[in-house]
Amino acid sequence: MLVKDLNKLVNKEAEIKGWVFNLRSSGSLYFLQIRDGSGFVQAIVNKESVASEVWEQCQKITLETSVVLQGVVTEHPKKIGEYELQVTGLKLIHIAEEYPIGKKEHGPDFLMEWRHLWLRSPKQWAILRVRDAIILAINEFLHQQNFIKVDSPVFTPNACEGTTTLFAVPYFDLGNAFLSQSGQLYIEAAISSVGRCYDFGPVFRAEKSKTKRHLTEFWMMDAEGAFIEHEENLRLQEDLVRYIIRYCLTNCQKELAILERDTQKLQQADAPFVRLSYDVAIKKLKELGSDIQYGDDLGNDDEGLLTKDSAVPVFIEKWPKSIKPFYMKRDSSNPDLVLNDDLIATEGAGELIGGSQREDDYNLLLERIKAEGLKVEDYEWYLDMRKYGSVPHSGFGIGLERTVRWITGVEHIRECIPFPRMITRLKP
Repeated sequence: MLVKDLNKLVNKEAEIKGWVFNLRSSGSLYFLQIRDGSGFVQAIVNKESVASEVWEQCQKITLETSVVLQGVVTEHPKKIGEYELQVTGLKLIHIAEEYPIGKKEHGPDFLMEWRHLWLRSPKQWAILRVRDAIILAINEFLHQQNFIKVDSPVFTPNACEGTTTLFAVPYFDLGNAFLSQSGQLYIEAAISSVGRCYDFGPVFRAEKSKTKRHLTEFWMMDAEGAFIEHEENLRLQEDLVRYIIRYCLTNCQKELAILERDTQKLQQADAPFVRLSYDVAIKKLKELGSDIQYGDDLGNDDEGLLTKDSAVPVFIEKWPKSIKPFYMKRDSSNPDLVLNDDLIATEGAGELIGGSQREDDYNLLLERIKAEGLKVEDYEWYLDMRKYGSVPHSGFGIGLERTVRWITGVEHIRECIPFPRMITRLKP
């Protein structure tokens, strides 16, 4: 029986298997806090009610000892909806050595060294489950919108946005390959087959960034759709994020409570998003005291300023083409701008999504590739898509860990992936 299902056996016998993550004794009673992966339960061992050998076994238990327990399920006397196990039988699977992570406060470096054990804590358990819920929500929403999953390669011969932030990898006799930083170019090829598609997997950025919002290896969902133009692309992004919010509020109540997340702020974010053009955003930032200049990218502080008084995420759309990648389609009303967007989340969470309508004109795309000094031969296969039935199309990418950080409200992105990779950390 899983702990999460104990409500089905109230006043009946049950057996659970798990780990003792906390314990205390009070004379003739032992209170064992049990974790089985599905949830948490208190198991009570009463010396007067169990065989002597059960009591003797109980006295050997240490933190993180693995056990099999039999007992009667009862309702918690004070907490509605929670249950306890009145133990009748106990088997020790493995008596744990002295556990290195104590109840005292530990610094982040210590906890990162013991990340493989730190994952067992209730907070990390909750984050992992929210992460899983967000993945499920993304997959569910996209399939409802007629997208299918199409996997893109991790080894790539070239980049979406230049090679300055790519990891080079020797690739047999063919020279260097690169670890992918986006599957976008590949799923663009697939839309002429399946119409709407997405990939979802690990990507890699060789930026030497130490912020709370950057990882070297992270997970990204990239979506692409044929016959989707800029306005529809924005609607899809907004609908996806609001779907994620509702999914997590419905399915992760216990997890968000453990994380002490202010769910009211998430509820407020489930409303129509704000839209600002890049031009308007720059003017607003200057009024708020930023020293940003037209043509600059937004920094972390700028993103925070734009969202600090907003209950909902903010789209910044139609950026100068000079600071955006070659594949973005120009705005017909102003060819110096592109039909793109960044979605900035509330509460200082920063950018969650980057998206754009893609350039579908062969000659204009070729011109942009040359203008950026890229090798045309590296992108001939990508140009081919504009030679054989080109159509208007758009796409976007959402960072999983940044979304997890926003939904959970945790401080640092390193807690939002099981084993974070950062510029100063490669293990465990």
